[in-house]
Amino acid sequence: QVQLVESGGGVVQAGGSLRLSCAVSGRTPYAIGWSRQAPGKAREFVAGIVWNEGSTSYSDSVRGRFTISKDNAKNMVYLQMNSLKPEDTAVYYCAAKIGGLMIGVPRSYDYWGQGTQVTVSP
Repeated sequence: QVQLVESGGGVVQAGGSLRLSCAVSGRTPYAIGWSRQAPGKAREFVAGIVWNEGSTSYSDSVRGRFTISKDNAKNMVYLQMNSLKPEDTAVYYCAAKIGGLMIGVPRSYDYWGQGTQVTVSP
């Protein structure tokens, strides 16, 4: 089992920044990913990081604006979001996967946090 608790969401103006945090506990995952879901839309992969080696991946929509990082000593994963746009508005979820395939596919993740709302105003 892996437990995940997100924090750091909120309301920000377009062009602003937010940092999301994910506290990870339980067994060591292969990777942690951030996904988001806007109303009426499918859940979308945003970014992922391999726990032990630190390699990262990003969706095209956020590459260059968002940065995923981790602090293994604190069992924390962060998502730094810069140059936010109204289309980034969504509930953001932290998720853990045990297997090593399909990091960019939300349905491949095994454990999910409760989500945190991010709202970007025009």
